[in-house]
Amino acid sequence: MLARHALATVPAVARSAPRGSTAVRVVLRDRLRALVCELGASYIKGAQLLSTRQDLLPAAVCETLGQLHDRVPAMSTEQARIVVDTAFAGREWPFAEFDWTPIASGSIACVYRATLHDGREVAVKVRRPGIGPRMHADFALLASGARLMQRLPGMRRLPASEMVGQISEAVLRQLDFETEAESLRMLGGNLSDLDFLRVPTPVDEIRADGILVMEFIPGLRRVTGGELPAETAALAVRRVLHCVYRMLFLDGVVHCDLHPGNLYLDLQGEVVLLDAGFVVHLKPRVRRLFAEFFFNMSRGNGRQCADIIVRSTDNGGAGADLERFRTEIIELVSATHKKSAGEFQLAPFAAKLFDLQRRCGLYAAPEFVFPLLSLLVIEGMINEFDAGVDFQAEAKPVLIKSLLTAVPREPAAS
Repeated sequence: MLARHALATVPAVARSAPRGSTAVRVVLRDRLRALVCELGASYIKGAQLLSTRQDLLPAAVCETLGQLHDRVPAMSTEQARIVVDTAFAGREWPFAEFDWTPIASGSIACVYRATLHDGREVAVKVRRPGIGPRMHADFALLASGARLMQRLPGMRRLPASEMVGQISEAVLRQLDFETEAESLRMLGGNLSDLDFLRVPTPVDEIRADGILVMEFIPGLRRVTGGELPAETAALAVRRVLHCVYRMLFLDGVVHCDLHPGNLYLDLQGEVVLLDAGFVVHLKPRVRRLFAEFFFNMSRGNGRQCADIIVRSTDNGGAGADLERFRTEIIELVSATHKKSAGEFQLAPFAAKLFDLQRRCGLYAAPEFVFPLLSLLVIEGMINEFDAGVDFQAEAKPVLIKSLLTAVPREPAAS
């Protein structure tokens, strides 16, 4: 696929070159989007996450990849009809009307608008045919690469295989719409006291393999930071952060897929959260450790952050250069303390943290990757709407409540 797209790009670039460098860049970005789409759902998922990171990629590339949030080339009407007809074969057809033009098209499924016999408007999520085997094959290749990586010098302690296994399990869970329906109900219940948040409710009486029927929420559109007054944008950011921190630190639930195709804001700063396929439940011990790490990071306490990472390891850091690790963690945390979202970038911080662990021969619990991923995805939106927010300080009230009431302490070492 790479070779074919590279060969096709050469004449396209040659035809565009007389019109200037801007035309050439447009051709290259369009070819990149087409390549990612052909590679399949696993690569599209990675591109969706990268599209939120204008600190890592040029804005124009992020915009191109951002089209893959809900505008992936849709399956044909014939394919969609076959999937839906097969799912309800031998059963009463539940829809009074069904619009076969998709209102959204993602990496794993397309979403259609329909009306039930009782008049309710619903969104019908239809899984793409044949998507499961291809995604399983992608992650089998990724697992092979992880096993190879762990044989390289300096990487033997890296829990790459365990990390890939956990990520694979979480991503492949998106193929199970029954599990997603349960996650939607759970998120809606956990956050039901937040009057500014809306989560679509699954229609429990209509269930079928590869089909998820849920409440239709009208009027959704992407709102950019420039469309909102500064006060409303700041309010929206704090509301999103409050939702994420509630999920992470109180409920132990990590939504790893809050890109602009799944997280909508309106002109009043209201929040709509869609799609609960990529949701991970943290074990109480991991949730406690991550909450302690984040709390001490918000206080600038690097020594405690270092000790928490050491406690999270399987062997307590045996054989690692703990003195160097503690010294450099203190420097890293001090350098980020009290910085606003615009001044602090999580991706470079995480990269430095990972590199430090590699150099010192010590690795945090692999489950830490999920809350970090969740925060990495929403960080781009935060910077767009309110780069001045102190996202560490915003977490403190939820963190204090979590550490005092929600997560049991680890038993003292004997």
